[in-house]
Amino acid sequence: MTLPRSTFAAACTLALCVVVTLLAACSVLPAREPVQIWQPEEGVAATAGKPAADFSLQVDTPNTSGPLDGTGIVVMPEPGQVSTYKGARWSESPAFLVRHRLVDAFMAAKLQAVTTDDDRFASDYTLSGDLRAFQSEYQSGSPVVVVRFDAQLRRSGSRNLLATRSFVIKQDPSGVDVPQIVAAFGAADDALAQQVVAWTIDVAQRDKSTQPADAGGNASQRNR
Repeated sequence: MTLPRSTFAAACTLALCVVVTLLAACSVLPAREPVQIWQPEEGVAATAGKPAADFSLQVDTPNTSGPLDGTGIVVMPEPGQVSTYKGARWSESPAFLVRHRLVDAFMAAKLQAVTTDDDRFASDYTLSGDLRAFQSEYQSGSPVVVVRFDAQLRRSGSRNLLATRSFVIKQDPSGVDVPQIVAAFGAADDALAQQVVAWTIDVAQRDKSTQPADAGGNASQRNR
């Protein structure tokens, strides 16, 4: 069937109008902003000559909630107002950033073995807890990095806690730009790891000193 010339011309005009409209709509869509991925610089190093702690440890991934469940770099420009730095993300969630730094610090402390809740190895003790804060807060007009970790230590396989402690680290960035904020997070993460390691070793060693000498050895020895 052949369309009349006038009908064919009208159809072509309509199709052209549709294409022009679609192109115009696409042109007003906002361009996707590039996102930079950041990871706090590691600064934990082994201490030469430090004696090995005679126990093994499992480091669990800290519990988080709300904005800390994602990878956005959280900032509180005002009390109670939660946002994230535009165009910036962590390489992984804050819970994993903290866990990795804790594992590195415990390994530097020369424990017999350090594992995580991703592994299936036995250990003498388990460190878990809640990551309550991992953010930049504006205080008196200037940003301050705040990291809070509520730690729990128990013998592995036991539901009874040996000790709990809340660690709060505050670090002043050298400026307000994202690279300076990230550097402050790295320093705060290091300070947190060092404090948690010292506390964990102290609690575990005191607990081991109260156990009977014939208790059967530590978990790593029992599973060899």
